[in-house]
Amino acid sequence: MEQKTPWIKNYGDIPTNLEYTDDTMWQCFLKSAEKVPDFSALSYMGKEYSYSRVKEKIESVARAFSALGVTKGTRVAICLPNIPQAIYCLYALNILGAAACMVHPLSAEKELTELLSEADCRFAVIMDSFAKKFGDAQKNLPQIRYIVTDAAECLGIKSALYKLLKGRKLKHTYPAKSITWKSFIKGGKNKKTPTAVKADKSRPAVILFSGGTTGVPKAIALSDFNVNAMGAQINAVDRNNMRGNRTLAVLPIFHGFGLGVCIHSPLYNCGTSVLVPRANPAEFAKLLESTKTNVLAAVPSLLEALTRNPYKPDLSRLLAVYSGGDSMSVSLKQKLNAYLKENGAKIKVQEGYGATECFAASCLTPYFSNKVEGIGFPLPDMLFKICSPDTREELPYNTDGEICVSGPTVMLGYLGHSEENAKALQRHADGKMWLHTGDMGCMDEDGCVYFRQRIKRMIITNGYNVYPARIEQILESHPKVRQSCVIGVADPKKIQRVKAFAVTEKEGYATEELKAELFEYCKKHIAKYALPTEIEFRKELPKTKLNKTDYKALEAESAVNKNT
Repeated sequence: MEQKTPWIKNYGDIPTNLEYTDDTMWQCFLKSAEKVPDFSALSYMGKEYSYSRVKEKIESVARAFSALGVTKGTRVAICLPNIPQAIYCLYALNILGAAACMVHPLSAEKELTELLSEADCRFAVIMDSFAKKFGDAQKNLPQIRYIVTDAAECLGIKSALYKLLKGRKLKHTYPAKSITWKSFIKGGKNKKTPTAVKADKSRPAVILFSGGTTGVPKAIALSDFNVNAMGAQINAVDRNNMRGNRTLAVLPIFHGFGLGVCIHSPLYNCGTSVLVPRANPAEFAKLLESTKTNVLAAVPSLLEALTRNPYKPDLSRLLAVYSGGDSMSVSLKQKLNAYLKENGAKIKVQEGYGATECFAASCLTPYFSNKVEGIGFPLPDMLFKICSPDTREELPYNTDGEICVSGPTVMLGYLGHSEENAKALQRHADGKMWLHTGDMGCMDEDGCVYFRQRIKRMIITNGYNVYPARIEQILESHPKVRQSCVIGVADPKKIQRVKAFAVTEKEGYATEELKAELFEYCKKHIAKYALPTEIEFRKELPKTKLNKTDYKALEAESAVNKNT
């Protein structure tokens, strides 16, 4: 039941199979630069950077890295938001055959040490405003050398004004063995641009990190082939939307969805990546309009915030809106589609699904699909099957099990975690390597995939399995509930009981009367054993660094409250 034929049935002339390049990421960028040298590759803070200019910058950074001793196989952390220097470093390291390790700059101090250690980094490119947080890493990983930059480094004349207005009072403490970006570039000025290393499907080109659901985050190795395949797939299934158009990079470069869909795919396809260093929900609507965005990819929480923004932008330029990184309720999807229509867009939101272990996305709702539920159909060459958890036993259609994926974007593996690799990457009887995602879902006869939730995010109450995401979808379908999160809390009789947190559409709605109404509403839609025993109103729900609802924070909080 590998879902390949539904592409032919449901996707018209969209190809089932593609031809993929054996080039490196850098070589793919070069091809775009040769085709459209004067077109904007990047846009940042109102400044446009042509492909030819970005090419020159990347080569200068490659010379600088080479002068420091970076060679094939060296691992270098890029701990930056979406600024041009992050892009230059990504492709410069690719020229040298080094691995770019994408690290969240807002990570906690000890977490930074863990991430740099996990990936065995030898250099790190960091922001001046976050430099002080590397004190613990400096103490425990003295071999790492730091290159320090800032958000205005590349703005030229604008840089002085930026620093005058926003940075004049800031004094930063840099780690030992640090050099400034200016000195770094100067060090390679008189060097010859290194010859680009050839692609190798077994060599890590990019290293991303898992969400760390089982403890210390794991380093996920992706090859040039993995990353380029995503660029080819997204172009093939969606009308060449990125070619010659502007994609808003509001998702960060250290996020698979951000790197794959918002940055590399536009550059792979001769488009423009509009870099947004920090997502500000209050200014998001105006940003879409002012940047002349054609393609938007965002997480559901950011899209939901857009619908509540009082500013009404002209969205007639939008050619595609992709939602990923977290599941989207049917009610939010309908709300967002209504918002898009009201503001001049002629398209609907397209929900996708992926895991960092298979890079950015592996299935997508086609632009012409009328399915209200589901997270789409497999991208070209991506095979899906639903297996009984912890087995390779394939389940029938419409039966919940573990989502397994096979195809060109599946990771090389976790670095230094052979046991985890053996669990996640398994060769099935068909001879193919399958990624066991750890996600629960099912597939219908048309080949449409339905995400339920992470398998480990399951509440067991009185012996019954309860899936929080389903209850959240029901709560969020109530007109007065904007967002919800469901967790399991300890119970002496049931082992666990179900507790729900809810954010109302208006603060004044959070009353005992509404709480009673929601209990009755749940009774109509949820089995008795899965009913919430408690509903707590919140003004906002906690978020992870990737802007997902942090249900683990609520679980920890509830555990503390129980013991006090």
